[in-house]
Amino acid sequence: MNFEIDAFGTLVIAVFFLFVGRFLVGKVQFFKNYNLPEPVIGGLVAAITAYILFKFFNISAAFDAKIQNILMLMFFTSVGLGADFVKLKEGGKALFIFLFCVIGFVLVQNAVGMSLAAALGLDPLIGLIVGSITLTGGHGTAGAWGQVLETQHGIQGAIVLGMASATFGLIIGGIAGGPVAKFLIKRHHLADKMTQDAADTQREASLQSAPFEYPKHTRLITANDAVTTLGMFSLCIFVANFMTDFSQDKWFELPTFVWALGMGVIVRNMLEHVFKVSIFDRAIDVFGNASLSLYLSMALLSLKLWLLADLAGPMVTILLVQTLVLILFTAFVTFKIMGKNYDAAVLAAGHCGFGMGATPTAIANIQAVTNTYGPSHKAFLIIPLCGAFFIDIVNAVVIQSIIAIFG
Repeated sequence: MNFEIDAFGTLVIAVFFLFVGRFLVGKVQFFKNYNLPEPVIGGLVAAITAYILFKFFNISAAFDAKIQNILMLMFFTSVGLGADFVKLKEGGKALFIFLFCVIGFVLVQNAVGMSLAAALGLDPLIGLIVGSITLTGGHGTAGAWGQVLETQHGIQGAIVLGMASATFGLIIGGIAGGPVAKFLIKRHHLADKMTQDAADTQREASLQSAPFEYPKHTRLITANDAVTTLGMFSLCIFVANFMTDFSQDKWFELPTFVWALGMGVIVRNMLEHVFKVSIFDRAIDVFGNASLSLYLSMALLSLKLWLLADLAGPMVTILLVQTLVLILFTAFVTFKIMGKNYDAAVLAAGHCGFGMGATPTAIANIQAVTNTYGPSHKAFLIIPLCGAFFIDIVNAVVIQSIIAIFG
C-alpha cells in the first residue's frame, strides 16, 4: 500500500522528525559527544521507520518532491547570496589548498572503487558508480550518469545501484564527520567543549560571520527584510530554472542548483557593490539555515533503505573500504594539508560531508562541531563554496575523462 503525501504533509512530517533528531541529540550522550547533526539523526529515524513499515506491513509513502527541490534550491541560493566578494578574500589561499585536497580525494575515490571492482571480477565502470559518481556526486549525479552507463556502456542496473550507493554515502557522510573532528581535536588538543555562556559570548562578540555559521543564534529581522530576502531568493531560482531549460543540450548546460548559486553570487554583489544596496545578511542566514535543516530531513525521509539490501556482497565490500579511505584521507591528509589546527579539524568534518554525501551534509557536520567546540570562520567560508560549486565541476570533469578512457 502506497500513500501519496502532498507538500504540506511532507513538510509536517519533515519538521516532526527534525524535532525528533533535536530531542535525541540533546538526550543521547553518544550523539552529543560525536557531534552528529540533528537533521541527519532525525532523518535516519524517519528512514528506519519507513523501512520497518515497508518490510513488515508493506506500507510505503511517496513524498512531495517539489518542495524538497525548492528547499534545496533555496539552500544553494543562500550560499550564493552570502558570497560577498569582499568576504571571499578571507578564504584566499586556503580555499585553493582545500580544493586541491578535494580533487585529490576524488581521484583516490575512483581509483579505489575501480581497482576493487576489477579485483572482484566486475566491470571497472561499476567501481566508478561506487566511486565519485555517487559518493561525491550524490543522488542527482547517480541518476544522470547511471542512465548514461546503462544506455551507452551496457551496465545493467546502474541507476538502482547508484541510488543505493548514494543512499549509503549520504548516511555515512553525515555520521563520520563529527567523530573524525572529535578525534583530531582531542588527539592534538585543539579546543575544549564550550559552555553555553561561552558560546553566547563568542556569538555576541563576533562582528562578522559567514553563511550558516551560527544556526542557533537568534536573528532579529522585520517583515520587510523577510519579504525583500524572499524576493531575492525567488529571482535567483526563477532565473536558475530558466537557464536550466535554456542551456539544455548546450555546452554550458549546468544543474539547476549551480545556476541558483551563481545567480545568488551575481545578485548579492551587483546590489551591494554596484547599486550600493545594503544586504541584510541575517535574513539570508535565517532562510538558508531553515531550508538546510528541512532539506536534509526530507532527503533522508525520502530514502528507501531497502535499496541497500539489494546491494551484492562485492558492492558492500567496496563501500566499506570507501568509508575507511574517507576517514583516513580526511583525518591524515586534509587535516595535515590545511594546517593541523582547529580550523583544519572542522574542515575535515566538512570534507566527510560532501566526500561521501552532499554539501548540505557537510554544512550540518561543521555546524555540529562548531556548536560544541567554538566557531571556525574559515570553515564556513570555504566549505559552502567548495562543496556547492567547485566539487561538481571537478567531479564532472574527472568522471567524463575516466569514462572516455575506460568506456
